[in-house]
Amino acid sequence: MFKYLKFSKRGRIGILTLDRPEALNALNEDVFKELAFFFDNQEIIQSIRALVITGEGKAFIAGADIKAMQNFSPQDAYDFSEVGKKVFNQIGHLDVPVIAAINGFALGGGLELALACDIRVASEKARLGLPEVNLGLIPGFNGTQILPRLVGAGNAKYLMMLGEGITAEEAFQLGIVQKLVPAGTVLDFSVHLAEKMAEKSPNALRLIKELVREGMEVISTEAGKMESKEFGRLFKADQQERKEGVRAFLEKRKPNW
Repeated sequence: MFKYLKFSKRGRIGILTLDRPEALNALNEDVFKELAFFFDNQEIIQSIRALVITGEGKAFIAGADIKAMQNFSPQDAYDFSEVGKKVFNQIGHLDVPVIAAINGFALGGGLELALACDIRVASEKARLGLPEVNLGLIPGFNGTQILPRLVGAGNAKYLMMLGEGITAEEAFQLGIVQKLVPAGTVLDFSVHLAEKMAEKSPNALRLIKELVREGMEVISTEAGKMESKEFGRLFKADQQERKEGVRAFLEKRKPNW
């Protein structure tokens, strides 16, 4: 059914694994299409009481596929941002709790996907961050909106403006991650946590998600559109900084701004 996703169950708990390890599970249009199809599949969703999302190999998700983005037009970039937002919003609208089991790198769009989940559990060896500024870009999947609400404007700007990754311990201290566990145990612990949630009232869990989500969406819907618009504008032909940033990333060198 899927090329880039694997789905399995442990009892009432669903486990969705991004399975593109050769690209560190990077997000592209095909991955988004498969994720959208999965989250729309009510037969699957109604058969589980909680969902755990993780990545195959040494990464959770190492971000968006930069190679696939390098020739984007402004409209392509805007559409890509909006598609990603739509998919991540599907996570928030699922009736069941969703836990991100961060087994490794969660960078850029990978961290933004984790932020779209209800709870984040991370391996002690994981690294998280929003490094888009290093490519002359900005987060494009609601990162500029969700992160400040989670950690405060100052901490969010610190992470986004420096573009440096942080350790799982630092992410835990900031409140990005709710639980920190030894390497190699993140999936089992996340499933255990999901099983505990599955014992609670499904209706109460759904209402908690709905009320928290709606409280945030009152503020962020229009701002999210602005984020997509500015993300798209960075792909105009005269945006030399973005061109140099992406080129430097692909050539594995420091950008010459």
